[in-house]
Amino acid sequence: MKKILIVAIILILVCIILLCRRGRKELKIFKQGSFTVGGTTLQRDGNYDNSKFVGWAEQEETGQSYRGNHAYVHYQIPVCAKKYPLIFIHGYGGSGVCWETTPDGRDGFATLMLKNGYPTYVMDLPGRGRAGRTTHNTNIKPVADEMFWFDIWRIGVWPKYNEGVQFPTDKKYLSQFFRQMTPDLSNHTLDVSSINDLVNEIGDSILVTHSAGGVSGWLSAIKNNKVKGVVAYEPGAYVFPEGEVPEPIDGLTGGTKGISVSMEYFKKLTQIPIVMYFGDYIPEEVSDKLGDENWRVRLQMGRKFIDTINKHGGNATLVELPKIGVYGNTHFLMQDLNNDVLSELLIKWFKKVGLNK
Repeated sequence: MKKILIVAIILILVCIILLCRRGRKELKIFKQGSFTVGGTTLQRDGNYDNSKFVGWAEQEETGQSYRGNHAYVHYQIPVCAKKYPLIFIHGYGGSGVCWETTPDGRDGFATLMLKNGYPTYVMDLPGRGRAGRTTHNTNIKPVADEMFWFDIWRIGVWPKYNEGVQFPTDKKYLSQFFRQMTPDLSNHTLDVSSINDLVNEIGDSILVTHSAGGVSGWLSAIKNNKVKGVVAYEPGAYVFPEGEVPEPIDGLTGGTKGISVSMEYFKKLTQIPIVMYFGDYIPEEVSDKLGDENWRVRLQMGRKFIDTINKHGGNATLVELPKIGVYGNTHFLMQDLNNDVLSELLIKWFKKVGLNK
């Protein structure tokens, strides 16, 4: 009887494992939704008079309130979810949509990770995308800048695409890509606090950052011990301990310099695994091309950042994709044609550092 019971339990466990694997492949969602984190509320003095009508855009503000400065979060939790959720943080000029999908409708990076069992929390930082309600006053005007970003993001040198680029070269894709950009209504003082609010809301988690969102990731990991790892795709800036900040590196787009933090704060980055990924078309020598120069200096500073973390006992890895035989990636690696390859690389790294539980 005992043997029959043991066999039955084993069969049930095998069925559960197979169901989980199948569920991940077919993207079975256990729970999904959205919410906001952080934010402030303005409250005008006086008593609200609901008999007054001024207009739809203009209001008599006496006694009324205004909520803003929050971040928007869209989350999805798969069947048989892994332990650590992934928090996706976008860069400058965009929103969380860059993680959710690609301009041609392929699986977004968050979806690829979701299929592998990772709960995903995609943020729109305060003042961007679906979190556009802010208390910060700013003037928004249409600036024709798409050719500039085409170059900066290493898609090519306008109007020519880089040879072998993993970015689709048809006009429809390019149009959809640029239409993902969003106005920036933030003063950038609330990004870190909103990330920390989300981490505190959901518990132990892993940050996945892109570009200008990178520095917010470093600072959030420093301030919150519930951050169990950081994945950074081409971060734009880095922190260093006081007294060990490298000399600034000059470049055509203004160069880059390290951000000084206390040794106590910096050492918190040595207590978690960190990985950074950089794509293609980044030269070692000075160039007269905007995109080349912008990322040449940031990659060089990134190497110093990784070395400094490891010098102080950390576990940091820099992956320069062309050096491992992965070619053609732009600055928007997570949306490139080979984003599935990059997701597999990340999953292997999670397994290596024990973040795949």
